[in-house]
Amino acid sequence: MIYIVNMRFDIITIFPDMFDSYFNESIIKHAREKRLVDICIHDLRMFARDKHKKVDDRPFGGGPGMVLKIEPLARTITAIPKKKKYMIVLCSVAGKQFDASEAVIWAKKYDQIIMIAGRYEGVDERIKKIFKMQEVSIGPYVLTGGELPIMVIIDTVARHIAGVLG
Repeated sequence: MIYIVNMRFDIITIFPDMFDSYFNESIIKHAREKRLVDICIHDLRMFARDKHKKVDDRPFGGGPGMVLKIEPLARTITAIPKKKKYMIVLCSVAGKQFDASEAVIWAKKYDQIIMIAGRYEGVDERIKKIFKMQEVSIGPYVLTGGELPIMVIIDTVARHIAGVLG
């Protein structure tokens, strides 16, 4: 039986290999094999133009720490083919807490979710003025990056796609 892909997840990260083992096991693996979900991982460093593939810099408006640079982020988001009903999500400690009811809404409302794995102190805030995005957090705690929250969110949303659980 051939299925049409119901949901596409695009992940923007500087650590693309972190996702291999999780998405190639169990229920998500079977959902991918049945083409119920498509997971595309985009290495942010491939969109950096300098010879060192640098993707971080000091915040544009000043402040402590480092943030993901606007230029490679904007190039990556622009390069991703968009479906009709898509949203962009930034995994950030400052975001609205993601929960099961949100997962149900996303699974029914969207056919593509583009997810940015935040790092360092976050992202250059100017990216939010260029692209409409929703900031989400998976809990009231700080993690070292957005990769783990992305795995949690994809797992939670995928469970609500028809055919994924059987």
